[in-house]
Amino acid sequence: MTQQPAVNHPDTDGTRSPVGSGLSGAEVMARTEAGLANTVSDAPSRTLGQIFRANLLTLFNAIVGCSFCLLLLLGQWKDALFGLAAAGNILIGVVQEYRAKKSLDRLAILNASPARVVRDGTAQDIDLQDVVRDDVLLLRVGDQVPADASIIDGEGLELDESLLTGESHPVSKGPGSEVPSGSSVVAGHGRARVVRVGADSFASKLTAGAKRFSMVNSEMRNSLNRILRWITWLLPPVMILVINGQMQASGGWEQAITTGSWRTASVGAVASVIAMIPLGLVLLSSVAFAVGGLRLARQKVLIQELAAVEGLARVDVFCLDKTGTLTEGKLVFDGVHEAGASPKPGWRQVLGWFGTDPQANATARCLAGAFPSGTSLRPSSTVPFSSARKWSAVSFGSDQFVGGSWVLGAPEIVLREDTPDTARVVEAAGRLASIGLRTMALAYLPGPLPVRDAAEDQAPDGCAPVCLLTFRESVRPDAAKILDYFREQNVEVRIISGDDPRTVAAVAREVGLDAENGYDARELPVDPDLMLEALENNVVFGRVTPEQKRDMVLSLQRGGHTVAMTGDGVNDALALKEADIGIAMDSAAPATKAVSRLVLLDGRFDRLPGVVAEGRRVIANIEWVSVLFLSKTAYAIALSATFGALLWDFPFLPRQLSATDGLTIGIPAFFLALMPNNRRYAPGFLKRSLSFAGPAGLVVAAAVFAINLYSTAVGGHTSSATRTASVLTLSLTGLWILAVISRPLNLRRTTIIGAMHLGLVFVLAVPFLQDFFGLEWPRNDLLLTALGNALGGILAIEALHRCQRRRNARK
Repeated sequence: MTQQPAVNHPDTDGTRSPVGSGLSGAEVMARTEAGLANTVSDAPSRTLGQIFRANLLTLFNAIVGCSFCLLLLLGQWKDALFGLAAAGNILIGVVQEYRAKKSLDRLAILNASPARVVRDGTAQDIDLQDVVRDDVLLLRVGDQVPADASIIDGEGLELDESLLTGESHPVSKGPGSEVPSGSSVVAGHGRARVVRVGADSFASKLTAGAKRFSMVNSEMRNSLNRILRWITWLLPPVMILVINGQMQASGGWEQAITTGSWRTASVGAVASVIAMIPLGLVLLSSVAFAVGGLRLARQKVLIQELAAVEGLARVDVFCLDKTGTLTEGKLVFDGVHEAGASPKPGWRQVLGWFGTDPQANATARCLAGAFPSGTSLRPSSTVPFSSARKWSAVSFGSDQFVGGSWVLGAPEIVLREDTPDTARVVEAAGRLASIGLRTMALAYLPGPLPVRDAAEDQAPDGCAPVCLLTFRESVRPDAAKILDYFREQNVEVRIISGDDPRTVAAVAREVGLDAENGYDARELPVDPDLMLEALENNVVFGRVTPEQKRDMVLSLQRGGHTVAMTGDGVNDALALKEADIGIAMDSAAPATKAVSRLVLLDGRFDRLPGVVAEGRRVIANIEWVSVLFLSKTAYAIALSATFGALLWDFPFLPRQLSATDGLTIGIPAFFLALMPNNRRYAPGFLKRSLSFAGPAGLVVAAAVFAINLYSTAVGGHTSSATRTASVLTLSLTGLWILAVISRPLNLRRTTIIGAMHLGLVFVLAVPFLQDFFGLEWPRNDLLLTALGNALGGILAIEALHRCQRRRNARK
């Protein structure tokens, strides 16, 4: 081929450096000092100290921490056990965010292999960050381009840009063509001049977008945070009301301070405040997510953020990249198709030679395993393959049984002559290409290869068709079955790829999707509403750029969808980052894995149903236990406000609430959160939980208030006995809430409920526990009243549950 003249670019000082000698040492120094080196100033992510302060210094933690410290100062360490749960919540928040930070800090799109440049007339290997603008790069097979560059010259130069653009076919590059940083040389060699470095390069811009910190969108976490915000703003006024009530119940502020009874009043105030906070709910939710993550780890699924276990169960649109997800990311030989008359003898050996030729491209190399080795053949001349020519050729001497010339390439290029035979073969090749197969034609030309044609892009004249060869992408064997599963679960699927839409549609049909035609993303509207309409009405999209992938995900989210996306290339990183759940395959680029929420470590697509099932188990179980915690918050707020307004002592000590919480909520909730549960996800977790927990909590509060009202009205009962009666009433009604939400009951759940009732008996009957929790067995009248109130509360909770079940059935 004729070589085009080299392209020079002006230096920063207005001069030009000769291409052959590259930059001089002085020019490199000048560019480095001018900030034109290939370094990227990372925007620092939050430090560990900043993360810790953000999770610690909140109004919520301030109230809990002050209450904890107050009890320690008063010597009431038995009542300060809630501090352990609060510390656990802070620790979990710090660990989750720090893990996400470390993952993003490690993100890199360019590999650390050195770059080869020409400086002062000699080839040198230098570090990537030492490359400067206008450096002359020497590109060889296997090299990764360290910075955006423009091709100066080359021979058969082809680059794989699939990690960056999604286009799986190698791209031919000639003089003047730009090559993005991060692409890899797969054929030929050449020289290129660097045009953009550092933060301005393509790979760096992708990295910067992917490094932006974000937490997975979790309905559970969002709902819990919303509850905590509500409680945080409720706490100050309720605290004032309770503290004033406690002081007035002790004889007024002046007397309480004078006599020291403010200490007892303070303990009661702390008890009311801590009772309103569902400390264990956040902790238990994180534990449930963590256990789910461990279970998935045994299935070779890496969870990079715990809440992702829940997120996948909420997904209603799955965006799949074709290469590396539906397919295995490699081309395989498909078959031989006749081209008319009996082929010339030796054609199989010739195909074997093409497959083992050191200059063979990726397509031709697929022939090596399907045909006899042609290493014994001795060519007299060859023309290497290039994407510009779209053909390669070889000539053998007349003394060999395969004597003559053989041409392998695109059918429409190799079979140029308009004859009935060639027209029929080219038409057949078109039909094969329309079903997603890549085609090549093997042609024969008697005699040696004409020198003139070998030097030009045009294939030789007079080529006679020998056979058609087809190639296809290897589809993952489990892909069709998994897509069937998602259809059954009412999860829509969208195939998004950088390849030709016809090829993508053919692969989609092979895995069972109804995709007659693919949508060319070059025609995709920019307007978000029109883009959403196109996404709703089409399944397969081809020629999609990395930015379009991200915009498509955002458009689906604006349309109210919860989006999951799988991918393995750097071109997928931005979309994976924006998706509600990003899933990387084992073969994914490091940058892609870094921004993904889940990584399939063994690349098995059939792991996804198990991940969905685990997410549904976590969601359903946390919804169960949230009812327990929220009902406690409801009755605590009601009791605090009521007793504070009436200027009565709060009916529990903090340690007593720790005991009732453990028996009615904490211990059983731990086991319930880890049990099997295959219930389908339904939006509205918080609304459903509060619709039962709120009224149930008011029922409990009414039962406890009634026992205190009776004790006050009758008189003669000690405060310890009244508190014990309150503990009994609260525990029995709380355990019935546990029994209600555990339905349908099985042996395991019944055992847990029974064990909690037995635990209540031990707390009330064992002297050591009585003394520790400040309990005193009440007189018979107060005991019977407590049991009667508990029974009334149980009946009310049962009626409430039945009403809610009928309401849900109607919906």
